Amino acid sequence: MAQLKKLHIQVLIALIAAVALGLTAPSTALAMKPLGDGFIALLRMLLAPIVFFTVVHGLSHAQDLKRLGRLGVRTLLYFEVVSTIGLGFGLVLVNVFKPGVGLHAVNLESTAKIAQVAATAAHLTVIDFLLGIIPHTIVGAFATGDILQVLLIAILTGIALNLAVGRDSVLLRGIDEGQRVVFRILGFVMKLAPIGAFGAMAAAVGNYGGVTLLYLMKLVVLYWVGSILFVVVVLGGILMFCGISPLAVLRLIREELLLVFGTASGEVAFPRLVQKLQEAGCDEMVVGFVLPAGYSFNLDGTSIYMAMSVGFIAQATDTPFSLWQQLGLLGVLSLTSKGGTTVAGGAFIKLAATMESVRALPLGGLGLLFGIDRLMATATALTNMVGNTVAVFAMSKWEGTLDTAKLGAYLDSKRDSKRDSKEHSARDAQPTR
Repeated sequence: MAQLKKLHIQVLIALIAAVALGLTAPSTALAMKPLGDGFIALLRMLLAPIVFFTVVHGLSHAQDLKRLGRLGVRTLLYFEVVSTIGLGFGLVLVNVFKPGVGLHAVNLESTAKIAQVAATAAHLTVIDFLLGIIPHTIVGAFATGDILQVLLIAILTGIALNLAVGRDSVLLRGIDEGQRVVFRILGFVMKLAPIGAFGAMAAAVGNYGGVTLLYLMKLVVLYWVGSILFVVVVLGGILMFCGISPLAVLRLIREELLLVFGTASGEVAFPRLVQKLQEAGCDEMVVGFVLPAGYSFNLDGTSIYMAMSVGFIAQATDTPFSLWQQLGLLGVLSLTSKGGTTVAGGAFIKLAATMESVRALPLGGLGLLFGIDRLMATATALTNMVGNTVAVFAMSKWEGTLDTAKLGAYLDSKRDSKRDSKEHSARDAQPTR
């Protein structure tokens, strides 16, 4: 019974129940969708205040503001290198295994829905994206919940407080107390995680059904295997280079992995990640800057998804696509894969933006991915979340601020808690004399 009190066990049970309901009673499962939507909405509600209080608290207490500029340059360099590796990884997989060869989908037409997506994506230029970081008003950034806009305001506020007020300022005490209140609210919301995961997964399975699990399975399996290999080889290699056990990190974020798996949205993991990474020894300023920025600039899963998708469409539609064209596309993808893909379906919008800008592939090929987008989005969100977690550890190590003793103590406390719960369960299972 003690195991049932753990959040990840509750979420896992909810996911199993959701799949069972979706396969046996699809109409009932579809009616569960508001449960998932409501839970995600509650977490999105907390994103802006958590980013704001975390960043402002870290910057207002920082002793060396020059470090922030150095951290920003290093972070963006890291993001670009790792996400480019993801793009190359996806292109290699799709060229080696050729999942679309033999489909011969040469007569695809662009449907109204695809045309609508493409029309929206056509306006997603790099300049518009950069200008979009600047909110119309300070209040407007919090009203829309745009992470990058809130991050900009938080950075400016934190630096201003650092330079303008003393360490005993009532404003700084207010920031400290506000941060504690927001995390307490987060604790309340997370108690609903099993219900939210159940609703989101039940609706997905009920909508697509078991047949869709076989549709274009070759691409889906290749993408999932490729994402897992990227996490193990690339991200795991980065952690080992930093002297951190990859398995320990996965254990650290197992609850968040299950939540993202159930909802296909990386946003649901963000609030808890901020708290966990700080407790695990990562510097507060690094967490407050790298993690929010990573949700728009460090999208490893999105990079793999987009590279494999364009290769698959070229193969499936029998469109000639030379190696030089693919390398040129790699440069375009390095820009279009950035920003706004933390929710299910967001990577599909970016894919449409790429195809609209390149125009080397038939736009109707997007229709091939509609049926499996949800299956792909789950792997995308999981890979993005793990990638951002690894980025925080890597940048903390690079900055020399990772508290390895605190990390070890935090992981040991988790293991001790798990061992105590097993012993407690064993004692409960023993017959009484």
